[in-house]
Amino acid sequence: MNFLTPLFLLGGLAIAGPILYHLVRRTTRERTRFSSLMFLRPSPPRLSKRKRLEHLLLLLLRCAALALLALGFARPFLKQAPIVDPTAAQPKRIVVLVDTSASMRRDGVWDAARDRVTEVLRRAGPADQVAVYPFNQRATALVSFEDWNRTAPGDRVAFATGRVAALAPTWASTHVGNALVTAAEALGENEDGKAAPGPRQVVLVSDLQAGSRLDALQAYEWPKGIEIVVEPVKARSVNNAGLQLVAEGPDSTRAVDAPVRVRVTNAAEAKREQFKIGWTRAAAAGVPGTTDWVSPPLDAYVPPGQSRVFLVPVPRGVSGLEQISLRGDEDDFDNTVHFIPPAQQRATLLWLGTDVAEDMRQPLFFLRRAFVETPRVAVQVIASAPSAPVLPAEVQAATVIFVADAVSPETAAALRETAVAGKTLVATLKSTSAGATLGALLGRDAVALTEARPSNYAMLAEIDFQHPLFAAFSDPRYSDFTKIHFWKYRKFDATAVPGARVVARFDTGDPALVEVPIGKGRLYILTSGWQPEDSQLAVSSKFVPLLWSLLEQSGGVASFATQFVVGDAVTLPLGSGATAVRTAAGASVALDAKALEFAGTTQPGVYELTGGVKPQRFAVNLDANESRTTPLSNDELEQLGVPVARLKTEAVVPTDNKTLLQGVEAENRQKLWRWFIAATLAVLLAESALAGWTARRPALRTEEVPS
Repeated sequence: MNFLTPLFLLGGLAIAGPILYHLVRRTTRERTRFSSLMFLRPSPPRLSKRKRLEHLLLLLLRCAALALLALGFARPFLKQAPIVDPTAAQPKRIVVLVDTSASMRRDGVWDAARDRVTEVLRRAGPADQVAVYPFNQRATALVSFEDWNRTAPGDRVAFATGRVAALAPTWASTHVGNALVTAAEALGENEDGKAAPGPRQVVLVSDLQAGSRLDALQAYEWPKGIEIVVEPVKARSVNNAGLQLVAEGPDSTRAVDAPVRVRVTNAAEAKREQFKIGWTRAAAAGVPGTTDWVSPPLDAYVPPGQSRVFLVPVPRGVSGLEQISLRGDEDDFDNTVHFIPPAQQRATLLWLGTDVAEDMRQPLFFLRRAFVETPRVAVQVIASAPSAPVLPAEVQAATVIFVADAVSPETAAALRETAVAGKTLVATLKSTSAGATLGALLGRDAVALTEARPSNYAMLAEIDFQHPLFAAFSDPRYSDFTKIHFWKYRKFDATAVPGARVVARFDTGDPALVEVPIGKGRLYILTSGWQPEDSQLAVSSKFVPLLWSLLEQSGGVASFATQFVVGDAVTLPLGSGATAVRTAAGASVALDAKALEFAGTTQPGVYELTGGVKPQRFAVNLDANESRTTPLSNDELEQLGVPVARLKTEAVVPTDNKTLLQGVEAENRQKLWRWFIAATLAVLLAESALAGWTARRPALRTEEVPS
């Protein structure tokens, strides 16, 4: 038998108390009736045997009670073999998530993360299965379970650590939620498709900065039996200030020389608050990463835990301005933003008709005033008489060609060839005399046109809002065209034109707008004009949006953004003809002829579309959330339902105390002290009964003596 607190055994020395108590002779309590003692000399009684013990059974009971009480407080237990956790014998399945986002570029963070991953791999048992998933915006398998199982047991750790050593932080943002969901799904099934037995664990190695995205965990239901072990890593310095570009709205009209808005955020635990901001240019020679101020920088004061917006003026007479830098910060991974102002897009419209530009009764007057020049778009309208020869340069430069009057057969044939090549033609039928021109544009005989004059007016009754021209009006708030009245229109049989699609009809059932594909291009036929003589279309609120839809549909105005974030897919502008992209690192990436977007924005910098009609540049910057480097607490993960494992006591207890811990476990399980306390109570009850009987026995004997 062993004792958890053996010092309480010293309490057994109290057994000497009852023994001494029994050795002390007390004056007898027995009384004997006798006659008068007045004539006798008083003398004390003589004791012949002073050390003779009396009432041995009572003495033994009292000693036993004290001994049992001392044994109970000493917490005895019997040695047993330690209980083995049934799950400990089963092999574990472990997914190691290692953060490779941009915030891991801070001083000392990546080295600590790599050491932590190596430590986790070395702790794995010979029967465990381990997979390594680096993650930023998404998690991908660097070492899968299949790779681990195919490798010899003695070479697995070296194989995995070798691949981890080749990793490096990227410039992408941190999506911890996506990574945890990917890891949970990887742990869900074995290679045979069945549920994986035994313990399943996800080890998250990350700086876990506050800018981490957790939205994927909002509605995710975690599988049972999976625990998350967070292994946080920290930077050597707590100072970090980030620089971000304040995004402008898509409809903003920023001037070319307007100041650029930037935001500076300073970490809450930072010790610095004085910085400098300004335009910089990468040094052409010298130390890589060094920059030179293009103009005198601005002084920026940002207290810790705050963010402030600054206006950086554009210096005049300086070309090639592409980046704004922040100085005075220790971690410079987020201290540069790249800026490419949106270039003004230019489109050309060619008008073939006899209209006078300043005549308010002619459609050309309203067409010129529908397109107002803005810093983003400038539309030029070129008017040419139908009888004059059309210049090939004008036709080539035109995005949309309007045919308002009859033209010669040669001009009509030339226009049809441009439509076959991809141009957009719009035939606005002002009179029935345009039937021959319309037939030539369609590549057939003259089209029979008749003048239609409704008794009151006609309205647009059937409109295909799925068509790109009317897609902007699909919302019920803007789809009402009944207030636009048409006084007259030209009527023709659209069913006789192969491939014709009626986009809009009058309430009389006659077509109002017809689309006919011609090769790579198309021909739109308007049976009524927008001038006041034909309709109220030009003075309605639908006229300008409809013309802009026509211009965008023809590719004349393509909304191409110039500011992106690392990892964004860049939608290529229609009709740009770009064949390659020059990346920020200077490499050229070829584009597929059918590619609609470019997804290779892997690092900040300025990119350029090359090989097209004209080069187009765009800037890629770091995600602003990467500058929020304050550590995220585990409580925020637990609030989203993530089963974060708490640190166990056994993990920090020294090896010398294992015997003590086993003893505590055995004593808590056996609880022998309860039996000793119960035995003590039983002995005390017996002792009390025996002591009472012993005290009453002399009195009974005295009563039995006759008087």
